[in-house]
Amino acid sequence: MKTKKTVISSILPLLFLTLTANAQPQGWTMPEVNPTFKDVNYAGDDLEAHRLDIFLPEKQQDAYKVIVAIYGSAWFSNNAKIAAWFSLGKPLTDAGFAVVCINHRSSGDAKFPAQIHDVKAALRFLRAHAAEYKLDTSFVGITGFSSGGHLSALAGVTNGLSKRTVGNTTLDLEGNVGGNTNYSSRVDAVVDWFGPVDMARMENCETVKDANSPEAALIGGAPADNPDLVSLVSPITYVAMNADQLPRFLLFHGDSDTVVPHCQSVFFAEELEKAGCLEEFITVPEGQHGPVTFNENTFKRMTDFFLKEATAAK
Repeated sequence: MKTKKTVISSILPLLFLTLTANAQPQGWTMPEVNPTFKDVNYAGDDLEAHRLDIFLPEKQQDAYKVIVAIYGSAWFSNNAKIAAWFSLGKPLTDAGFAVVCINHRSSGDAKFPAQIHDVKAALRFLRAHAAEYKLDTSFVGITGFSSGGHLSALAGVTNGLSKRTVGNTTLDLEGNVGGNTNYSSRVDAVVDWFGPVDMARMENCETVKDANSPEAALIGGAPADNPDLVSLVSPITYVAMNADQLPRFLLFHGDSDTVVPHCQSVFFAEELEKAGCLEEFITVPEGQHGPVTFNENTFKRMTDFFLKEATAAK
């Protein structure tokens, strides 16, 4: 008999496929899922949560600059990398990037910071095995939607940070999942699609969510009872103190998002602007948590941004 956890893990990716298809622009057709390299384990174990798919562009060349894409799931899924491809992948491969869609451990598998440890492990793995997978890691961008936006933003704001202390709590932000610790986990540009970034102001843009929230599941306790962890899990915390290490950021958020409040990106954009690393914050009129916010124009803005940053990285 399947456990409740296993059933949830198997159902969620199917739900995401439906939501993702419904979130796309009119006339959008679901792209084929045909990764060049499928189910590559980036941690040297047998966990489904530690697998990634690599999609290379049709145009043949020796190596391709890289974009890592992370699915949204409120941190509840450990196997939804396909949703990252359906949502964001094809515009990026069409623009000439290798797109790497990664799984990560869910909040049911392990508590934070396990999820950012997985993201950084995948980044180190890609650099360690770049030649094997035809990757040009002189530029590595990252993008994600919803909780994937959170993890993408967190990867960017913690460039070069191995540990961080808030109050009485010290977290290892890098981890050693999969080894390859002599390789960098830095990212060179971030596109955050409506990610939660300030867990202290998720409820009505003023305070924390309750003990039944996804954030509570992620940190392993009620946010109100864990202010240090609430700060450490929030990308906005790191901006000012790590400003000299930050990549450029592009933010998208719909003004009709009822899942992650639009103010989350407003708060984040303000801090990024002060730090001098905000490319642009694009508010999508009537944009929801995917629908309308995902559209041909925003996809083009994403690819144009990554292409500009990749060119500047030469």
